[in-house]
Formats: sequence, C-alpha cells, structure tokens
Amino acid sequence: MARRFRGFLPVVVDIETGGFNAASDALLQIAAVMIDLDQDGRLHRGVTHSFHVKPFEGANIEPASLVVTKIDPWHPLRPAIDERDALQRIFREVRLGIRASGCRRAVLVGHNAWFDLAFLNAAVARAAVKRNPFHPFSSFDTATLAGAALGQTVLAKAATLAGLGWNSDLAHSATYDAEQTADLFCLISNRLAQSYAEADARARELGWQDPTPDPAISQEGDDSGVAEP
Repeated sequence: MARRFRGFLPVVVDIETGGFNAASDALLQIAAVMIDLDQDGRLHRGVTHSFHVKPFEGANIEPASLVVTKIDPWHPLRPAIDERDALQRIFREVRLGIRASGCRRAVLVGHNAWFDLAFLNAAVARAAVKRNPFHPFSSFDTATLAGAALGQTVLAKAATLAGLGWNSDLAHSATYDAEQTADLFCLISNRLAQSYAEADARARELGWQDPTPDPAISQEGDDSGVAEP
C-alpha cells in the first residue's frame, strides 16, 4: 500500500452535516472506511467505523439539511457521542492502519472530498485534537475519478453505471455513502492496475525508493508533521 499511493493510506470519509459551512454548521455523522490491499495488488473495502455525533455548542443546523439527511439530532434514542470522542476513535483506527501498512500518513478519499476534508479539519481544530493522521489539504476525489472513468460525477449515477447499485432509501447516511464511495474508489483504482504497473516499473528504473514511515505517526504525541502531496 505504501508503494501504491506514495506513502499515503487512502481512507474513505463521509460526513453528514447541518449545512455547508464547516466553521459554523454541525457535524452530525461521520464514517470512515478502511481500504485493504490483497496479495494480487487489488483494493477492497475494509472495516467501517461510523458514529453519530452531538452538535457542538452553538452549532448552526439548517432545517433543509435535516430533510435531506433524515437525521433528528435531538432524538432521545440517537446514540450520539461528542465530536472529540468520535474523532479520537476514528483516528485511533486510522493510525493502526497506517502502521500496519507501512504508510506515512492517511489521505482522505471522498466524493467531493473538499467538503468532507473541510468539516474534518474544522472539527479537529474545534475539539483541539492534536494527532490528526490525515493530510490537512491533500485528498483523493471520487467525483473527479468517476467523471474521468465513467462520465458521471454524481455518486448515485456513477455507482449505478459501475454496477454497484444504489439504494435511495439508504443514501445520505454517512455509513452507506462512505461504503459506496469506497467501492467506487476500489473499482476505478483496480481498473487502472496496468497503468500503475507500468508507472511503478518506470519508477523503479529511476531508482525511486519506497516511502519510509513517519515516526510521528507511530509514536505517542503530537503528529504535527505534514507530508508533501
């Protein structure tokens, strides 16, 4: 995995929110899907980690967003946890994946990834979480990949054309959208296997070495180093 993505571990993230403003609007659900690499070099969807999140104090929630997500933030049976707790639980699993794969850092994979990365970074700053394993500005965007590979940028249409299917009743759940995005990312990446094999052979001819793990990821303490994209 470290060789395949230049030291980055792709982790699919989907975030459901109370609006479009990462600075002011609530983060209500977050799901992270690990990506696994088999012995044949093919990517597969791994374990999903998903949490309902309590709106932070003073958070704005747009009624129109709740109509789309079908989330009731105040439902008494909603198993929501604090934002900081959700982030720490997910980051713990991501750091384990980074160490197991020999990667330097995680990179967020998302459909329109800028949106999820913006909300993730805002939540990290708000909750004062210091050990963020994700690169702060680099990401892999499946809307771009699907547009190039399938001619569709809407997740539902891209997943349908890719043969993954789409259930509208489950859409706009962080878990469902993240898992569909993960399957789409794996499918497109696997179709590019020959292109990658040729590029990797050329990289080896040029003497480009495998990336080395970042010690800050595997040790306790603040992970403040930023790997270049």
